[in-house]
Amino acid sequence: MTAQLATHDKPFQAITLDTLASQLGQWSPDDKNQLYAIVDMGSNGIRFSITSLAPPTTRLLMPLYSTRAAKSLYSALEKLPDGKQAFPSETIDSVATIIKRFVAIADKYNLPRSNFLILGTAASRDATNAGSLLSAISEAASNQARVHILDPAVETLFGAVMGSRSCLTNVKGGLFLDLGGGSVQMTWVDTSLPDYEIQAALYGQSLPFGAAKVIGVLDKAGDKDRHAEVANINAGVRNAFLALCSKFPKLEAAHQQGKDAPIDLYMCGGGFRGYGSMLKHMDPICPYPISSINTYSVPGTLFRKTKEMREENERYEGKIFGLSKSRRQQFPAILAVVEALIDAVPHIGRVTFCAGSNRQGILMMKLPRDLRESNPLHMLAQVTLDEQPLFETLIRLFESALPDNLDAQMPTIFNLGLGPLFVREIWSNMGFSSDTNSSFALNSAVTRNPECPGLTHVARAILGLAVCARWEASLSPADALLYKGLCGIADSHCKHASFWALFSGVTANIIAFIFPRMPQPAALNKAISFHATLDTSHKHDKKKITLNINVDAEYLIGIDDETLDKLTHSLQSLLNKKDDHQSCKVTVCKKNR
Repeated sequence: MTAQLATHDKPFQAITLDTLASQLGQWSPDDKNQLYAIVDMGSNGIRFSITSLAPPTTRLLMPLYSTRAAKSLYSALEKLPDGKQAFPSETIDSVATIIKRFVAIADKYNLPRSNFLILGTAASRDATNAGSLLSAISEAASNQARVHILDPAVETLFGAVMGSRSCLTNVKGGLFLDLGGGSVQMTWVDTSLPDYEIQAALYGQSLPFGAAKVIGVLDKAGDKDRHAEVANINAGVRNAFLALCSKFPKLEAAHQQGKDAPIDLYMCGGGFRGYGSMLKHMDPICPYPISSINTYSVPGTLFRKTKEMREENERYEGKIFGLSKSRRQQFPAILAVVEALIDAVPHIGRVTFCAGSNRQGILMMKLPRDLRESNPLHMLAQVTLDEQPLFETLIRLFESALPDNLDAQMPTIFNLGLGPLFVREIWSNMGFSSDTNSSFALNSAVTRNPECPGLTHVARAILGLAVCARWEASLSPADALLYKGLCGIADSHCKHASFWALFSGVTANIIAFIFPRMPQPAALNKAISFHATLDTSHKHDKKKITLNINVDAEYLIGIDDETLDKLTHSLQSLLNKKDDHQSCKVTVCKKNR
């Protein structure tokens, strides 16, 4: 049936940056019901989720339910005689039925219809009869849900900016991109700017190069038209990047500095996540130990290997984890956008893939600024007011054990914001064996708090390795494989990062040996101090690290020198076995008053 513009089609109001505050409303901790249902009618599929914003886990955007209907709205669009596009009546009826099902699910959670939001994106914007679609889905929700079409700038805000930002903490900035089925959004985010998210959305670039849209052209075009489409994508992405450079001085400066100022990328949307899944499938760390694509990160050198990714997609007949059949069919379109980006941004630093989307982005924008910019990792540790002084003392003590001249770019327990979580683990499970706790440390780091903001792949790796070393890394063969994979993740971010994660675990082992139970701050300050040196004077030799531990003799009563020597030898072996380029000597000295 040929799509016709419905005569009863009525105008709809899009959410714009100007109307955002009035149409969205603000979250309050006093709201009677903290559940929100969001439907994201993307061009490649319709996604539905129920999220809790209840304190104190508000910033975590705790997901209670999530599903997806494989309904491609972009593919459903049909051309009218005048060249415009519209949805067939069958598509409108089908989408309304999908919405009815989502409403029924939300009702089972006792979710008020006022907290049920339905968002239309590129395909809905393109359709001349979008009003008919909105009317049908509004009726499916008994005319009580809020139905909106997102202006391109708002889609950039909800998706590329705040959708990605919902997964991350302490991000300074970078290029943020979202590749959906109908369009691709690109913008520059500089979190040091006031109202950075609004500026990013205001100057963001929305391009009609979604994966479903582009593959539709590439599949039907001959060689000449196919080359023309690729050239069009290259020009569009390049011009978008230059437009952003003209608006953001930091980006322009980085562009001019070239390889001396690599630009980090943050990517969301099903298209880019599909490319990330292929990268993970081909990652040198094999098997890659973390299943989620969320916060998977690669250096620009790996990101650029589009030729290898294309060949693997064509060659590999088995299932590639994270890539659906339809996504693999769209892979040439995804590659066209990625290659255009590589051409436009020649000096790419690290690329991080994010699971966030419009559904998370709209909820982030409902939160007060101080809450959405907060670090939720501190909440995970559940540090009480009574415990706060001890945790702060322990973190300072652990930081003092790191050499003063350690590379500032080295990811550690502390600059990743993992200090409270690490301290919480030191005296956990004391009644179990080192074997059990070493295994638990590695496996729980991978699986705990799924998609928690700030628990990136590198953060999980470093936390797991540090807690594992606190238990002397006593590993079964299966856990040894996981250990190797986590070391690979840490070291892919910075050379020797896994060593320094284990180093922090070794210092925790010493403290737990002296204090079998969590101590008081006063006793801790009196009992122990650390001093570490890192000798880098011999460029071609091993870097020499010395860790001196001074312990008040009062806290070593009943512990003979042989026991201390055995402990320090074991910890030295753990560190020296890990890294052929660094050697560590651990000594414990008794302090007599």
